[in-house]
Amino acid sequence: MRKRLPSLSLSKLEMNTDAERRGGEPEPGLPSAPCLIKRKSPQAPSGGECVERTISRFAENSPRRIVCLSAESADWLWRIGAWESVVGVTAFFTIPEGAEPKRRIGGFSTAQFDEISELEPDLIIAYSDVQAPLVAELMRRGFVVLGTNQRTLAEIESTMMLLGRIVAHEPEAARWLREFEKRLAPVEKVKVRPRVYFEEWNDPLVSGIAWVSELIERAGGKDVFTELRSRRAAMERVVEPEEVCRRNPEIILASWCGRAVRIADISARPGWNKVAAVQRKRIYEIHGPEIVQPGFPLVEAYERIKERLKCSDK
Repeated sequence: MRKRLPSLSLSKLEMNTDAERRGGEPEPGLPSAPCLIKRKSPQAPSGGECVERTISRFAENSPRRIVCLSAESADWLWRIGAWESVVGVTAFFTIPEGAEPKRRIGGFSTAQFDEISELEPDLIIAYSDVQAPLVAELMRRGFVVLGTNQRTLAEIESTMMLLGRIVAHEPEAARWLREFEKRLAPVEKVKVRPRVYFEEWNDPLVSGIAWVSELIERAGGKDVFTELRSRRAAMERVVEPEEVCRRNPEIILASWCGRAVRIADISARPGWNKVAAVQRKRIYEIHGPEIVQPGFPLVEAYERIKERLKCSDK
């Protein structure tokens, strides 16, 4: 049991201070002024401390009715053993074989608010600036919403651990994260890095997001628009067809966010017949669910990228 300090009256403390100033003896049994401990004024918690407290409260009272508005969060919760806590998912998530079916509550930029309300979620997980309008509306309706906007591989890993903490599955999240990091290890002993252009969208042309650019480099390639990787919004990564030609990629990788890539259309673009990748017929589609969602399936996309870059050496 902690001892309580005796209460001291201000008047007696002042008496001791005055006595010492006059060179006299302080009143017996009372501390002199120099013995007093000055306490700092209480400060408001920082933004980081507030976030940490919120996460800790989530971990103590783990959500049991979660709605995932994007596929990567649904996939991650399934992998780390928290699938039973999920009640609704986006239509863009393919439920794994053998997993319990969950209600579909919308696409990516759309959501069925009434259906979400019927599920009575205690947490809704959203991703990216594209879903910002959905997040705002859900918050206006009184729902608890976690919105993330990861763009780099480091941010993706941090988000994975964050979700693991929130659902109280940290050991499982850590184990899967180690596997994720292992399978995304950079290729060693790269002699020549082929120039690679990744196309995220075809009208207008949008170059690859940060994690795609990082995967290209890890696989042994050189992203021809590496200077744009830090641009977080897609419209900030729009490139002109003529500039793609000028940079002359040796390999073209494409994934058009849910739309099938038409390789013939890419080859037929005006002036692109002079591009090395077109001349050598090295235009490849990367499966959308593997590359455009910031989650564990990126390990599969990474394998595809390595295969394509390895073929370019032959």
